[in-house]
Amino acid sequence: MSLAAETHMGTLELRVRDLGTQLAFYTDGVGLEPLRDEPGAVTLGYGTTPIVHLTEAKDLRPARAGEAGLFHTAVVYDELPHLAKALVNLYEKFPQTYAGTGDHLVSQAFYFTDPEGNGVELYHDRPRDQWQWANGQVQMATLYIDPAEFVNKHLGGTDPATLAPTAGNLGHVHLQVGDIASAQKFYVDALGFDQTFLFGGQALFVSAGGYHHHMAMNVWNSAGAGPRQNTLGMGVVDIVVPTAEELEQADDRLKFAGHRSAFDGKTLTVLDPWRNEIRLSVG
Repeated sequence: MSLAAETHMGTLELRVRDLGTQLAFYTDGVGLEPLRDEPGAVTLGYGTTPIVHLTEAKDLRPARAGEAGLFHTAVVYDELPHLAKALVNLYEKFPQTYAGTGDHLVSQAFYFTDPEGNGVELYHDRPRDQWQWANGQVQMATLYIDPAEFVNKHLGGTDPATLAPTAGNLGHVHLQVGDIASAQKFYVDALGFDQTFLFGGQALFVSAGGYHHHMAMNVWNSAGAGPRQNTLGMGVVDIVVPTAEELEQADDRLKFAGHRSAFDGKTLTVLDPWRNEIRLSVG
């Protein structure tokens, strides 16, 4: 049984060493707004939608190259001008963080690396009726987008300050893992996502409700990686499901597959094979 079609991503926790520097990147650069402050932590998003939760963890070490963990956080924008506005902010204030572009056929994406080395994707989805599927797999590619041309087309001479408030959410979370077969067994067979694209033994894309992907896993930098240590970078990945029954069914699948989970009736927490913490709750 698959996760309900209404399932979507909630927030992603990032454990950071320098909260001030990271906060500046995600607010002054990306344009996220502080929604909730607490000692040593802040939740950022747009409007009332939380997207990223920054938690200060000065005593943790950075993850080493090749370790499992976060590949990138992905923020999806409702409107193209708002994506263009974010690009302008980042190019002007944090130009050294730019990492590339990608027209993925289903979406248009721009990539950055935050000051502590966490990957960040900012993107906009093309309409679903333009997505192509073949044999149950969504067709994706990585084609070049000229950033200046994109900004001129979608922002042009418009004053960004005159735009309506930005709307967006956590579109997906992309992980780097040790092997794809284990990821498939956990995220598809046990957790309940549907497989939307399998790139041999290199990458797996999964979703609920026919989205191109809510989560992805690859081994491009991390083949053979074992369980994560307690490091800076990705903390809890929150997934939102529509009903408590969905949580119960997911808990049953996870237990049947041999995974230990914690379920209190409102939230379900489990560690994937690389000790990435996944938490499901009812939205």
